[in-house]
Amino acid sequence: MPMTEKGLIDTEKPAWLAQMETVLEVLNEGVIIANDRHRILFANSRFVEMTGISGQELIEFDPSRFYSSGERDFLRQQIDVAFQAGHNRYAFVLPRKGGGRLPVIISSRTFQNSSNRFGIVTFTDISEQVQAEEELRSANGKLQSRQMEIEEDLRLAERVQNSLTPKSVVWDKLSVDAFYHPVHSIGGDFALVNSTDHEHLSLLVCDVSGHGIGAALVANRIYSETTAHLRGGMPFLDMFEELNRFLIEDIPGSGMFVTMAAARIDVHRRSMVFAGAGHPPAMLARRDQTPFLLESRSMILGALPEAVDVKSTLEVQLQPDDRIVIYTDGITEVFNSRGEMLGIPGIQEIVRQSSSLPAQEMKQAILDGVAAWRSGPPTDDVSLMVVHVR
Repeated sequence: MPMTEKGLIDTEKPAWLAQMETVLEVLNEGVIIANDRHRILFANSRFVEMTGISGQELIEFDPSRFYSSGERDFLRQQIDVAFQAGHNRYAFVLPRKGGGRLPVIISSRTFQNSSNRFGIVTFTDISEQVQAEEELRSANGKLQSRQMEIEEDLRLAERVQNSLTPKSVVWDKLSVDAFYHPVHSIGGDFALVNSTDHEHLSLLVCDVSGHGIGAALVANRIYSETTAHLRGGMPFLDMFEELNRFLIEDIPGSGMFVTMAAARIDVHRRSMVFAGAGHPPAMLARRDQTPFLLESRSMILGALPEAVDVKSTLEVQLQPDDRIVIYTDGITEVFNSRGEMLGIPGIQEIVRQSSSLPAQEMKQAILDGVAAWRSGPPTDDVSLMVVHVR
């Protein structure tokens, strides 16, 4: 059956179609026109270009050579929908000469003249979009895989950091109740309890600036350095100077700074040496009295070479039933619904009100008091240590 250059079957050419050819040829979409027997009457040059199949080959094209039985059934259903409903739109693929497939959006609409029904079908090439979607899916798959690796690393880091958190212990005439909660899975706070003999117990709470992985890495490194110094019995003045030098010289440019509060208790003499560096004041609490503030005398570590005060330590005489409260600013720098900060006076009052409770209950009362003041979830890492002199 003869066909023109544009794929028109001359013997079946409706008169109205000749008037449409010029318009259909300039479209950027492929277009075919078929009769109600699903016979192609016209295919524009863009459709021929998209498929690589000539007009004559389109007349004789057998879909069974290209489409699976399931795809053929789907295509028949879509064609039937178009002829019954008058229109249809769906995603499918066009055959390409040589066996390839071209992803397209197919839009079809039917119309009828005095004696016959016809379908006009347009094909929009979406191969670039499909390729972009495949690349995006591949990238998302790689990102998801990497995210799973990161989450597993974070879980391991969290277990490692939690292993560094001191447990509540009873040691000779002292009890220590500790609490630690990072605002993220890992954080920059840490606390430790250390003893080198049967007479002295060392306590330390540290806060590395920032949150997350960077702060946790620095915190773990400082933890190792500090533990070595405490085990060696290094005086707090020397320890602060060594840590300050370490932060400035060994990890320069990190932008990380450290505040610290440390206490060494002589159990038999019932005395305590305390030192702080840029840290919120520790508190010495006695039943129903306003807690005594143990202020930091040195500056924050890691910022200035001369941060450590030569008189950074102070000695305090302890009494039976004394409580020593050491914490990070995640305890004090919390805000209520009116934007008011709890601050040192606020936590000092909470400590005073709870100072007659058993040590473990006192620790919980402090945490409950902070939570009652705070509006919303925690925004900073929290460390708290309550020491009871028995």
